[in-house]
Amino acid sequence: MDSPLAASAITFLSGASYGLTTVAIGQPFDTVKTRMQGMSSSSASHIVRELYAKEGLRGLYRGGLPLVIGGSAMRSAQFGVSAKAKELLEKNNFPRFKAFNTLDSNILLAGIAGGFGRACLEIPTDFLKIRRQVQSDLKAKMDFATVRKSLFDGSSITFARNTILFSSFILYIDLSKQACAAGLVPSSLCNEDSTGLDPFAKGAICANMAWITCWPIDVAKTQRQSGNYDACTSSFDLLRDNMRQGKFFRGLSPGLIRSSLANGSSMVVYEAVQSYLSNLYGIKRKDMM
Repeated sequence: MDSPLAASAITFLSGASYGLTTVAIGQPFDTVKTRMQGMSSSSASHIVRELYAKEGLRGLYRGGLPLVIGGSAMRSAQFGVSAKAKELLEKNNFPRFKAFNTLDSNILLAGIAGGFGRACLEIPTDFLKIRRQVQSDLKAKMDFATVRKSLFDGSSITFARNTILFSSFILYIDLSKQACAAGLVPSSLCNEDSTGLDPFAKGAICANMAWITCWPIDVAKTQRQSGNYDACTSSFDLLRDNMRQGKFFRGLSPGLIRSSLANGSSMVVYEAVQSYLSNLYGIKRKDMM
C-alpha cells in the first residue's frame, strides 16, 4: 500500500503531535520570551519570579489555550504542506540546483511553502497568545472590538518570519544529514545508521539555528502583535529601533532554552508517530524530516 493521500495524512498527524508536545513543554519559556520582547526591560529571572508569585504555574502557561487549539494545526500545516510541495516539485521535474554543492533549491522552496502554510494559521493564533502573555492581569479580558480590529496585525512580518524560520529549519536538517554522512558529526549525536542526527538532537540543534537566523524578525513580530507599540509604527521601523537600542536578540536565552527542550522532545514524538503509522499501514515516508 502506497497511497499519496495516506502518506500526507500521516505527515499532517505527525505534525499535529509535534505541535501539542511543543506547547506542553515549551510554553513557560515562550511566555518569558514574549514578555521580554513585547513589554519591559525586565530580566528573564524577574519575569519568572513575578509571574509565579502572582499566578503560580498557570501564569507561565499564559496564552497556551490558543496554541493547544491552533498549534497542532499550524505545525501540521508546516510539515504537511512542505512535504506536498517537495513531492509536486519532484513530480513535475521543476529545475533543481545545489548552491555551493550543498543547499538544495527544492528543499528551500518546499520549506518556504511550509512556512507560508503555517503562517496562514498562526497569525490569529499568535495574536491571541501574545496578547494573553503580555497582559498584566491574567483575569483581564480582551474585548471583541479589539480582537476584531487587531486579529491580523503583523500578518506581513509573520509570513516573513515563518518562511525564513521553517525553510532554514529544514535546510539545516538537510545539511546535518550531509554532515553526518561525511563523518563530521560526533556519533553520539547521530542516529543508528549515521544518516542524520538522532531525533532530539535534530529538533533541538536545527530549530535553534533556525530561530537564531530569524530572531530579529521574531522580536519585531512580537512587538507588533503585543499592542504595546504605536499601531502606526511599521515592522521596518521596529527592526530599525531594535537595532539602535541593541534589542535585536531580546529574549534569546529563554527562547533557545524553550527551543531546545520543546523542539527536541517534539521531534522525538514526531518521528515516533510518523514511523509507527508508516509501518502500521505500509506507507513509504515522504515527509521532509
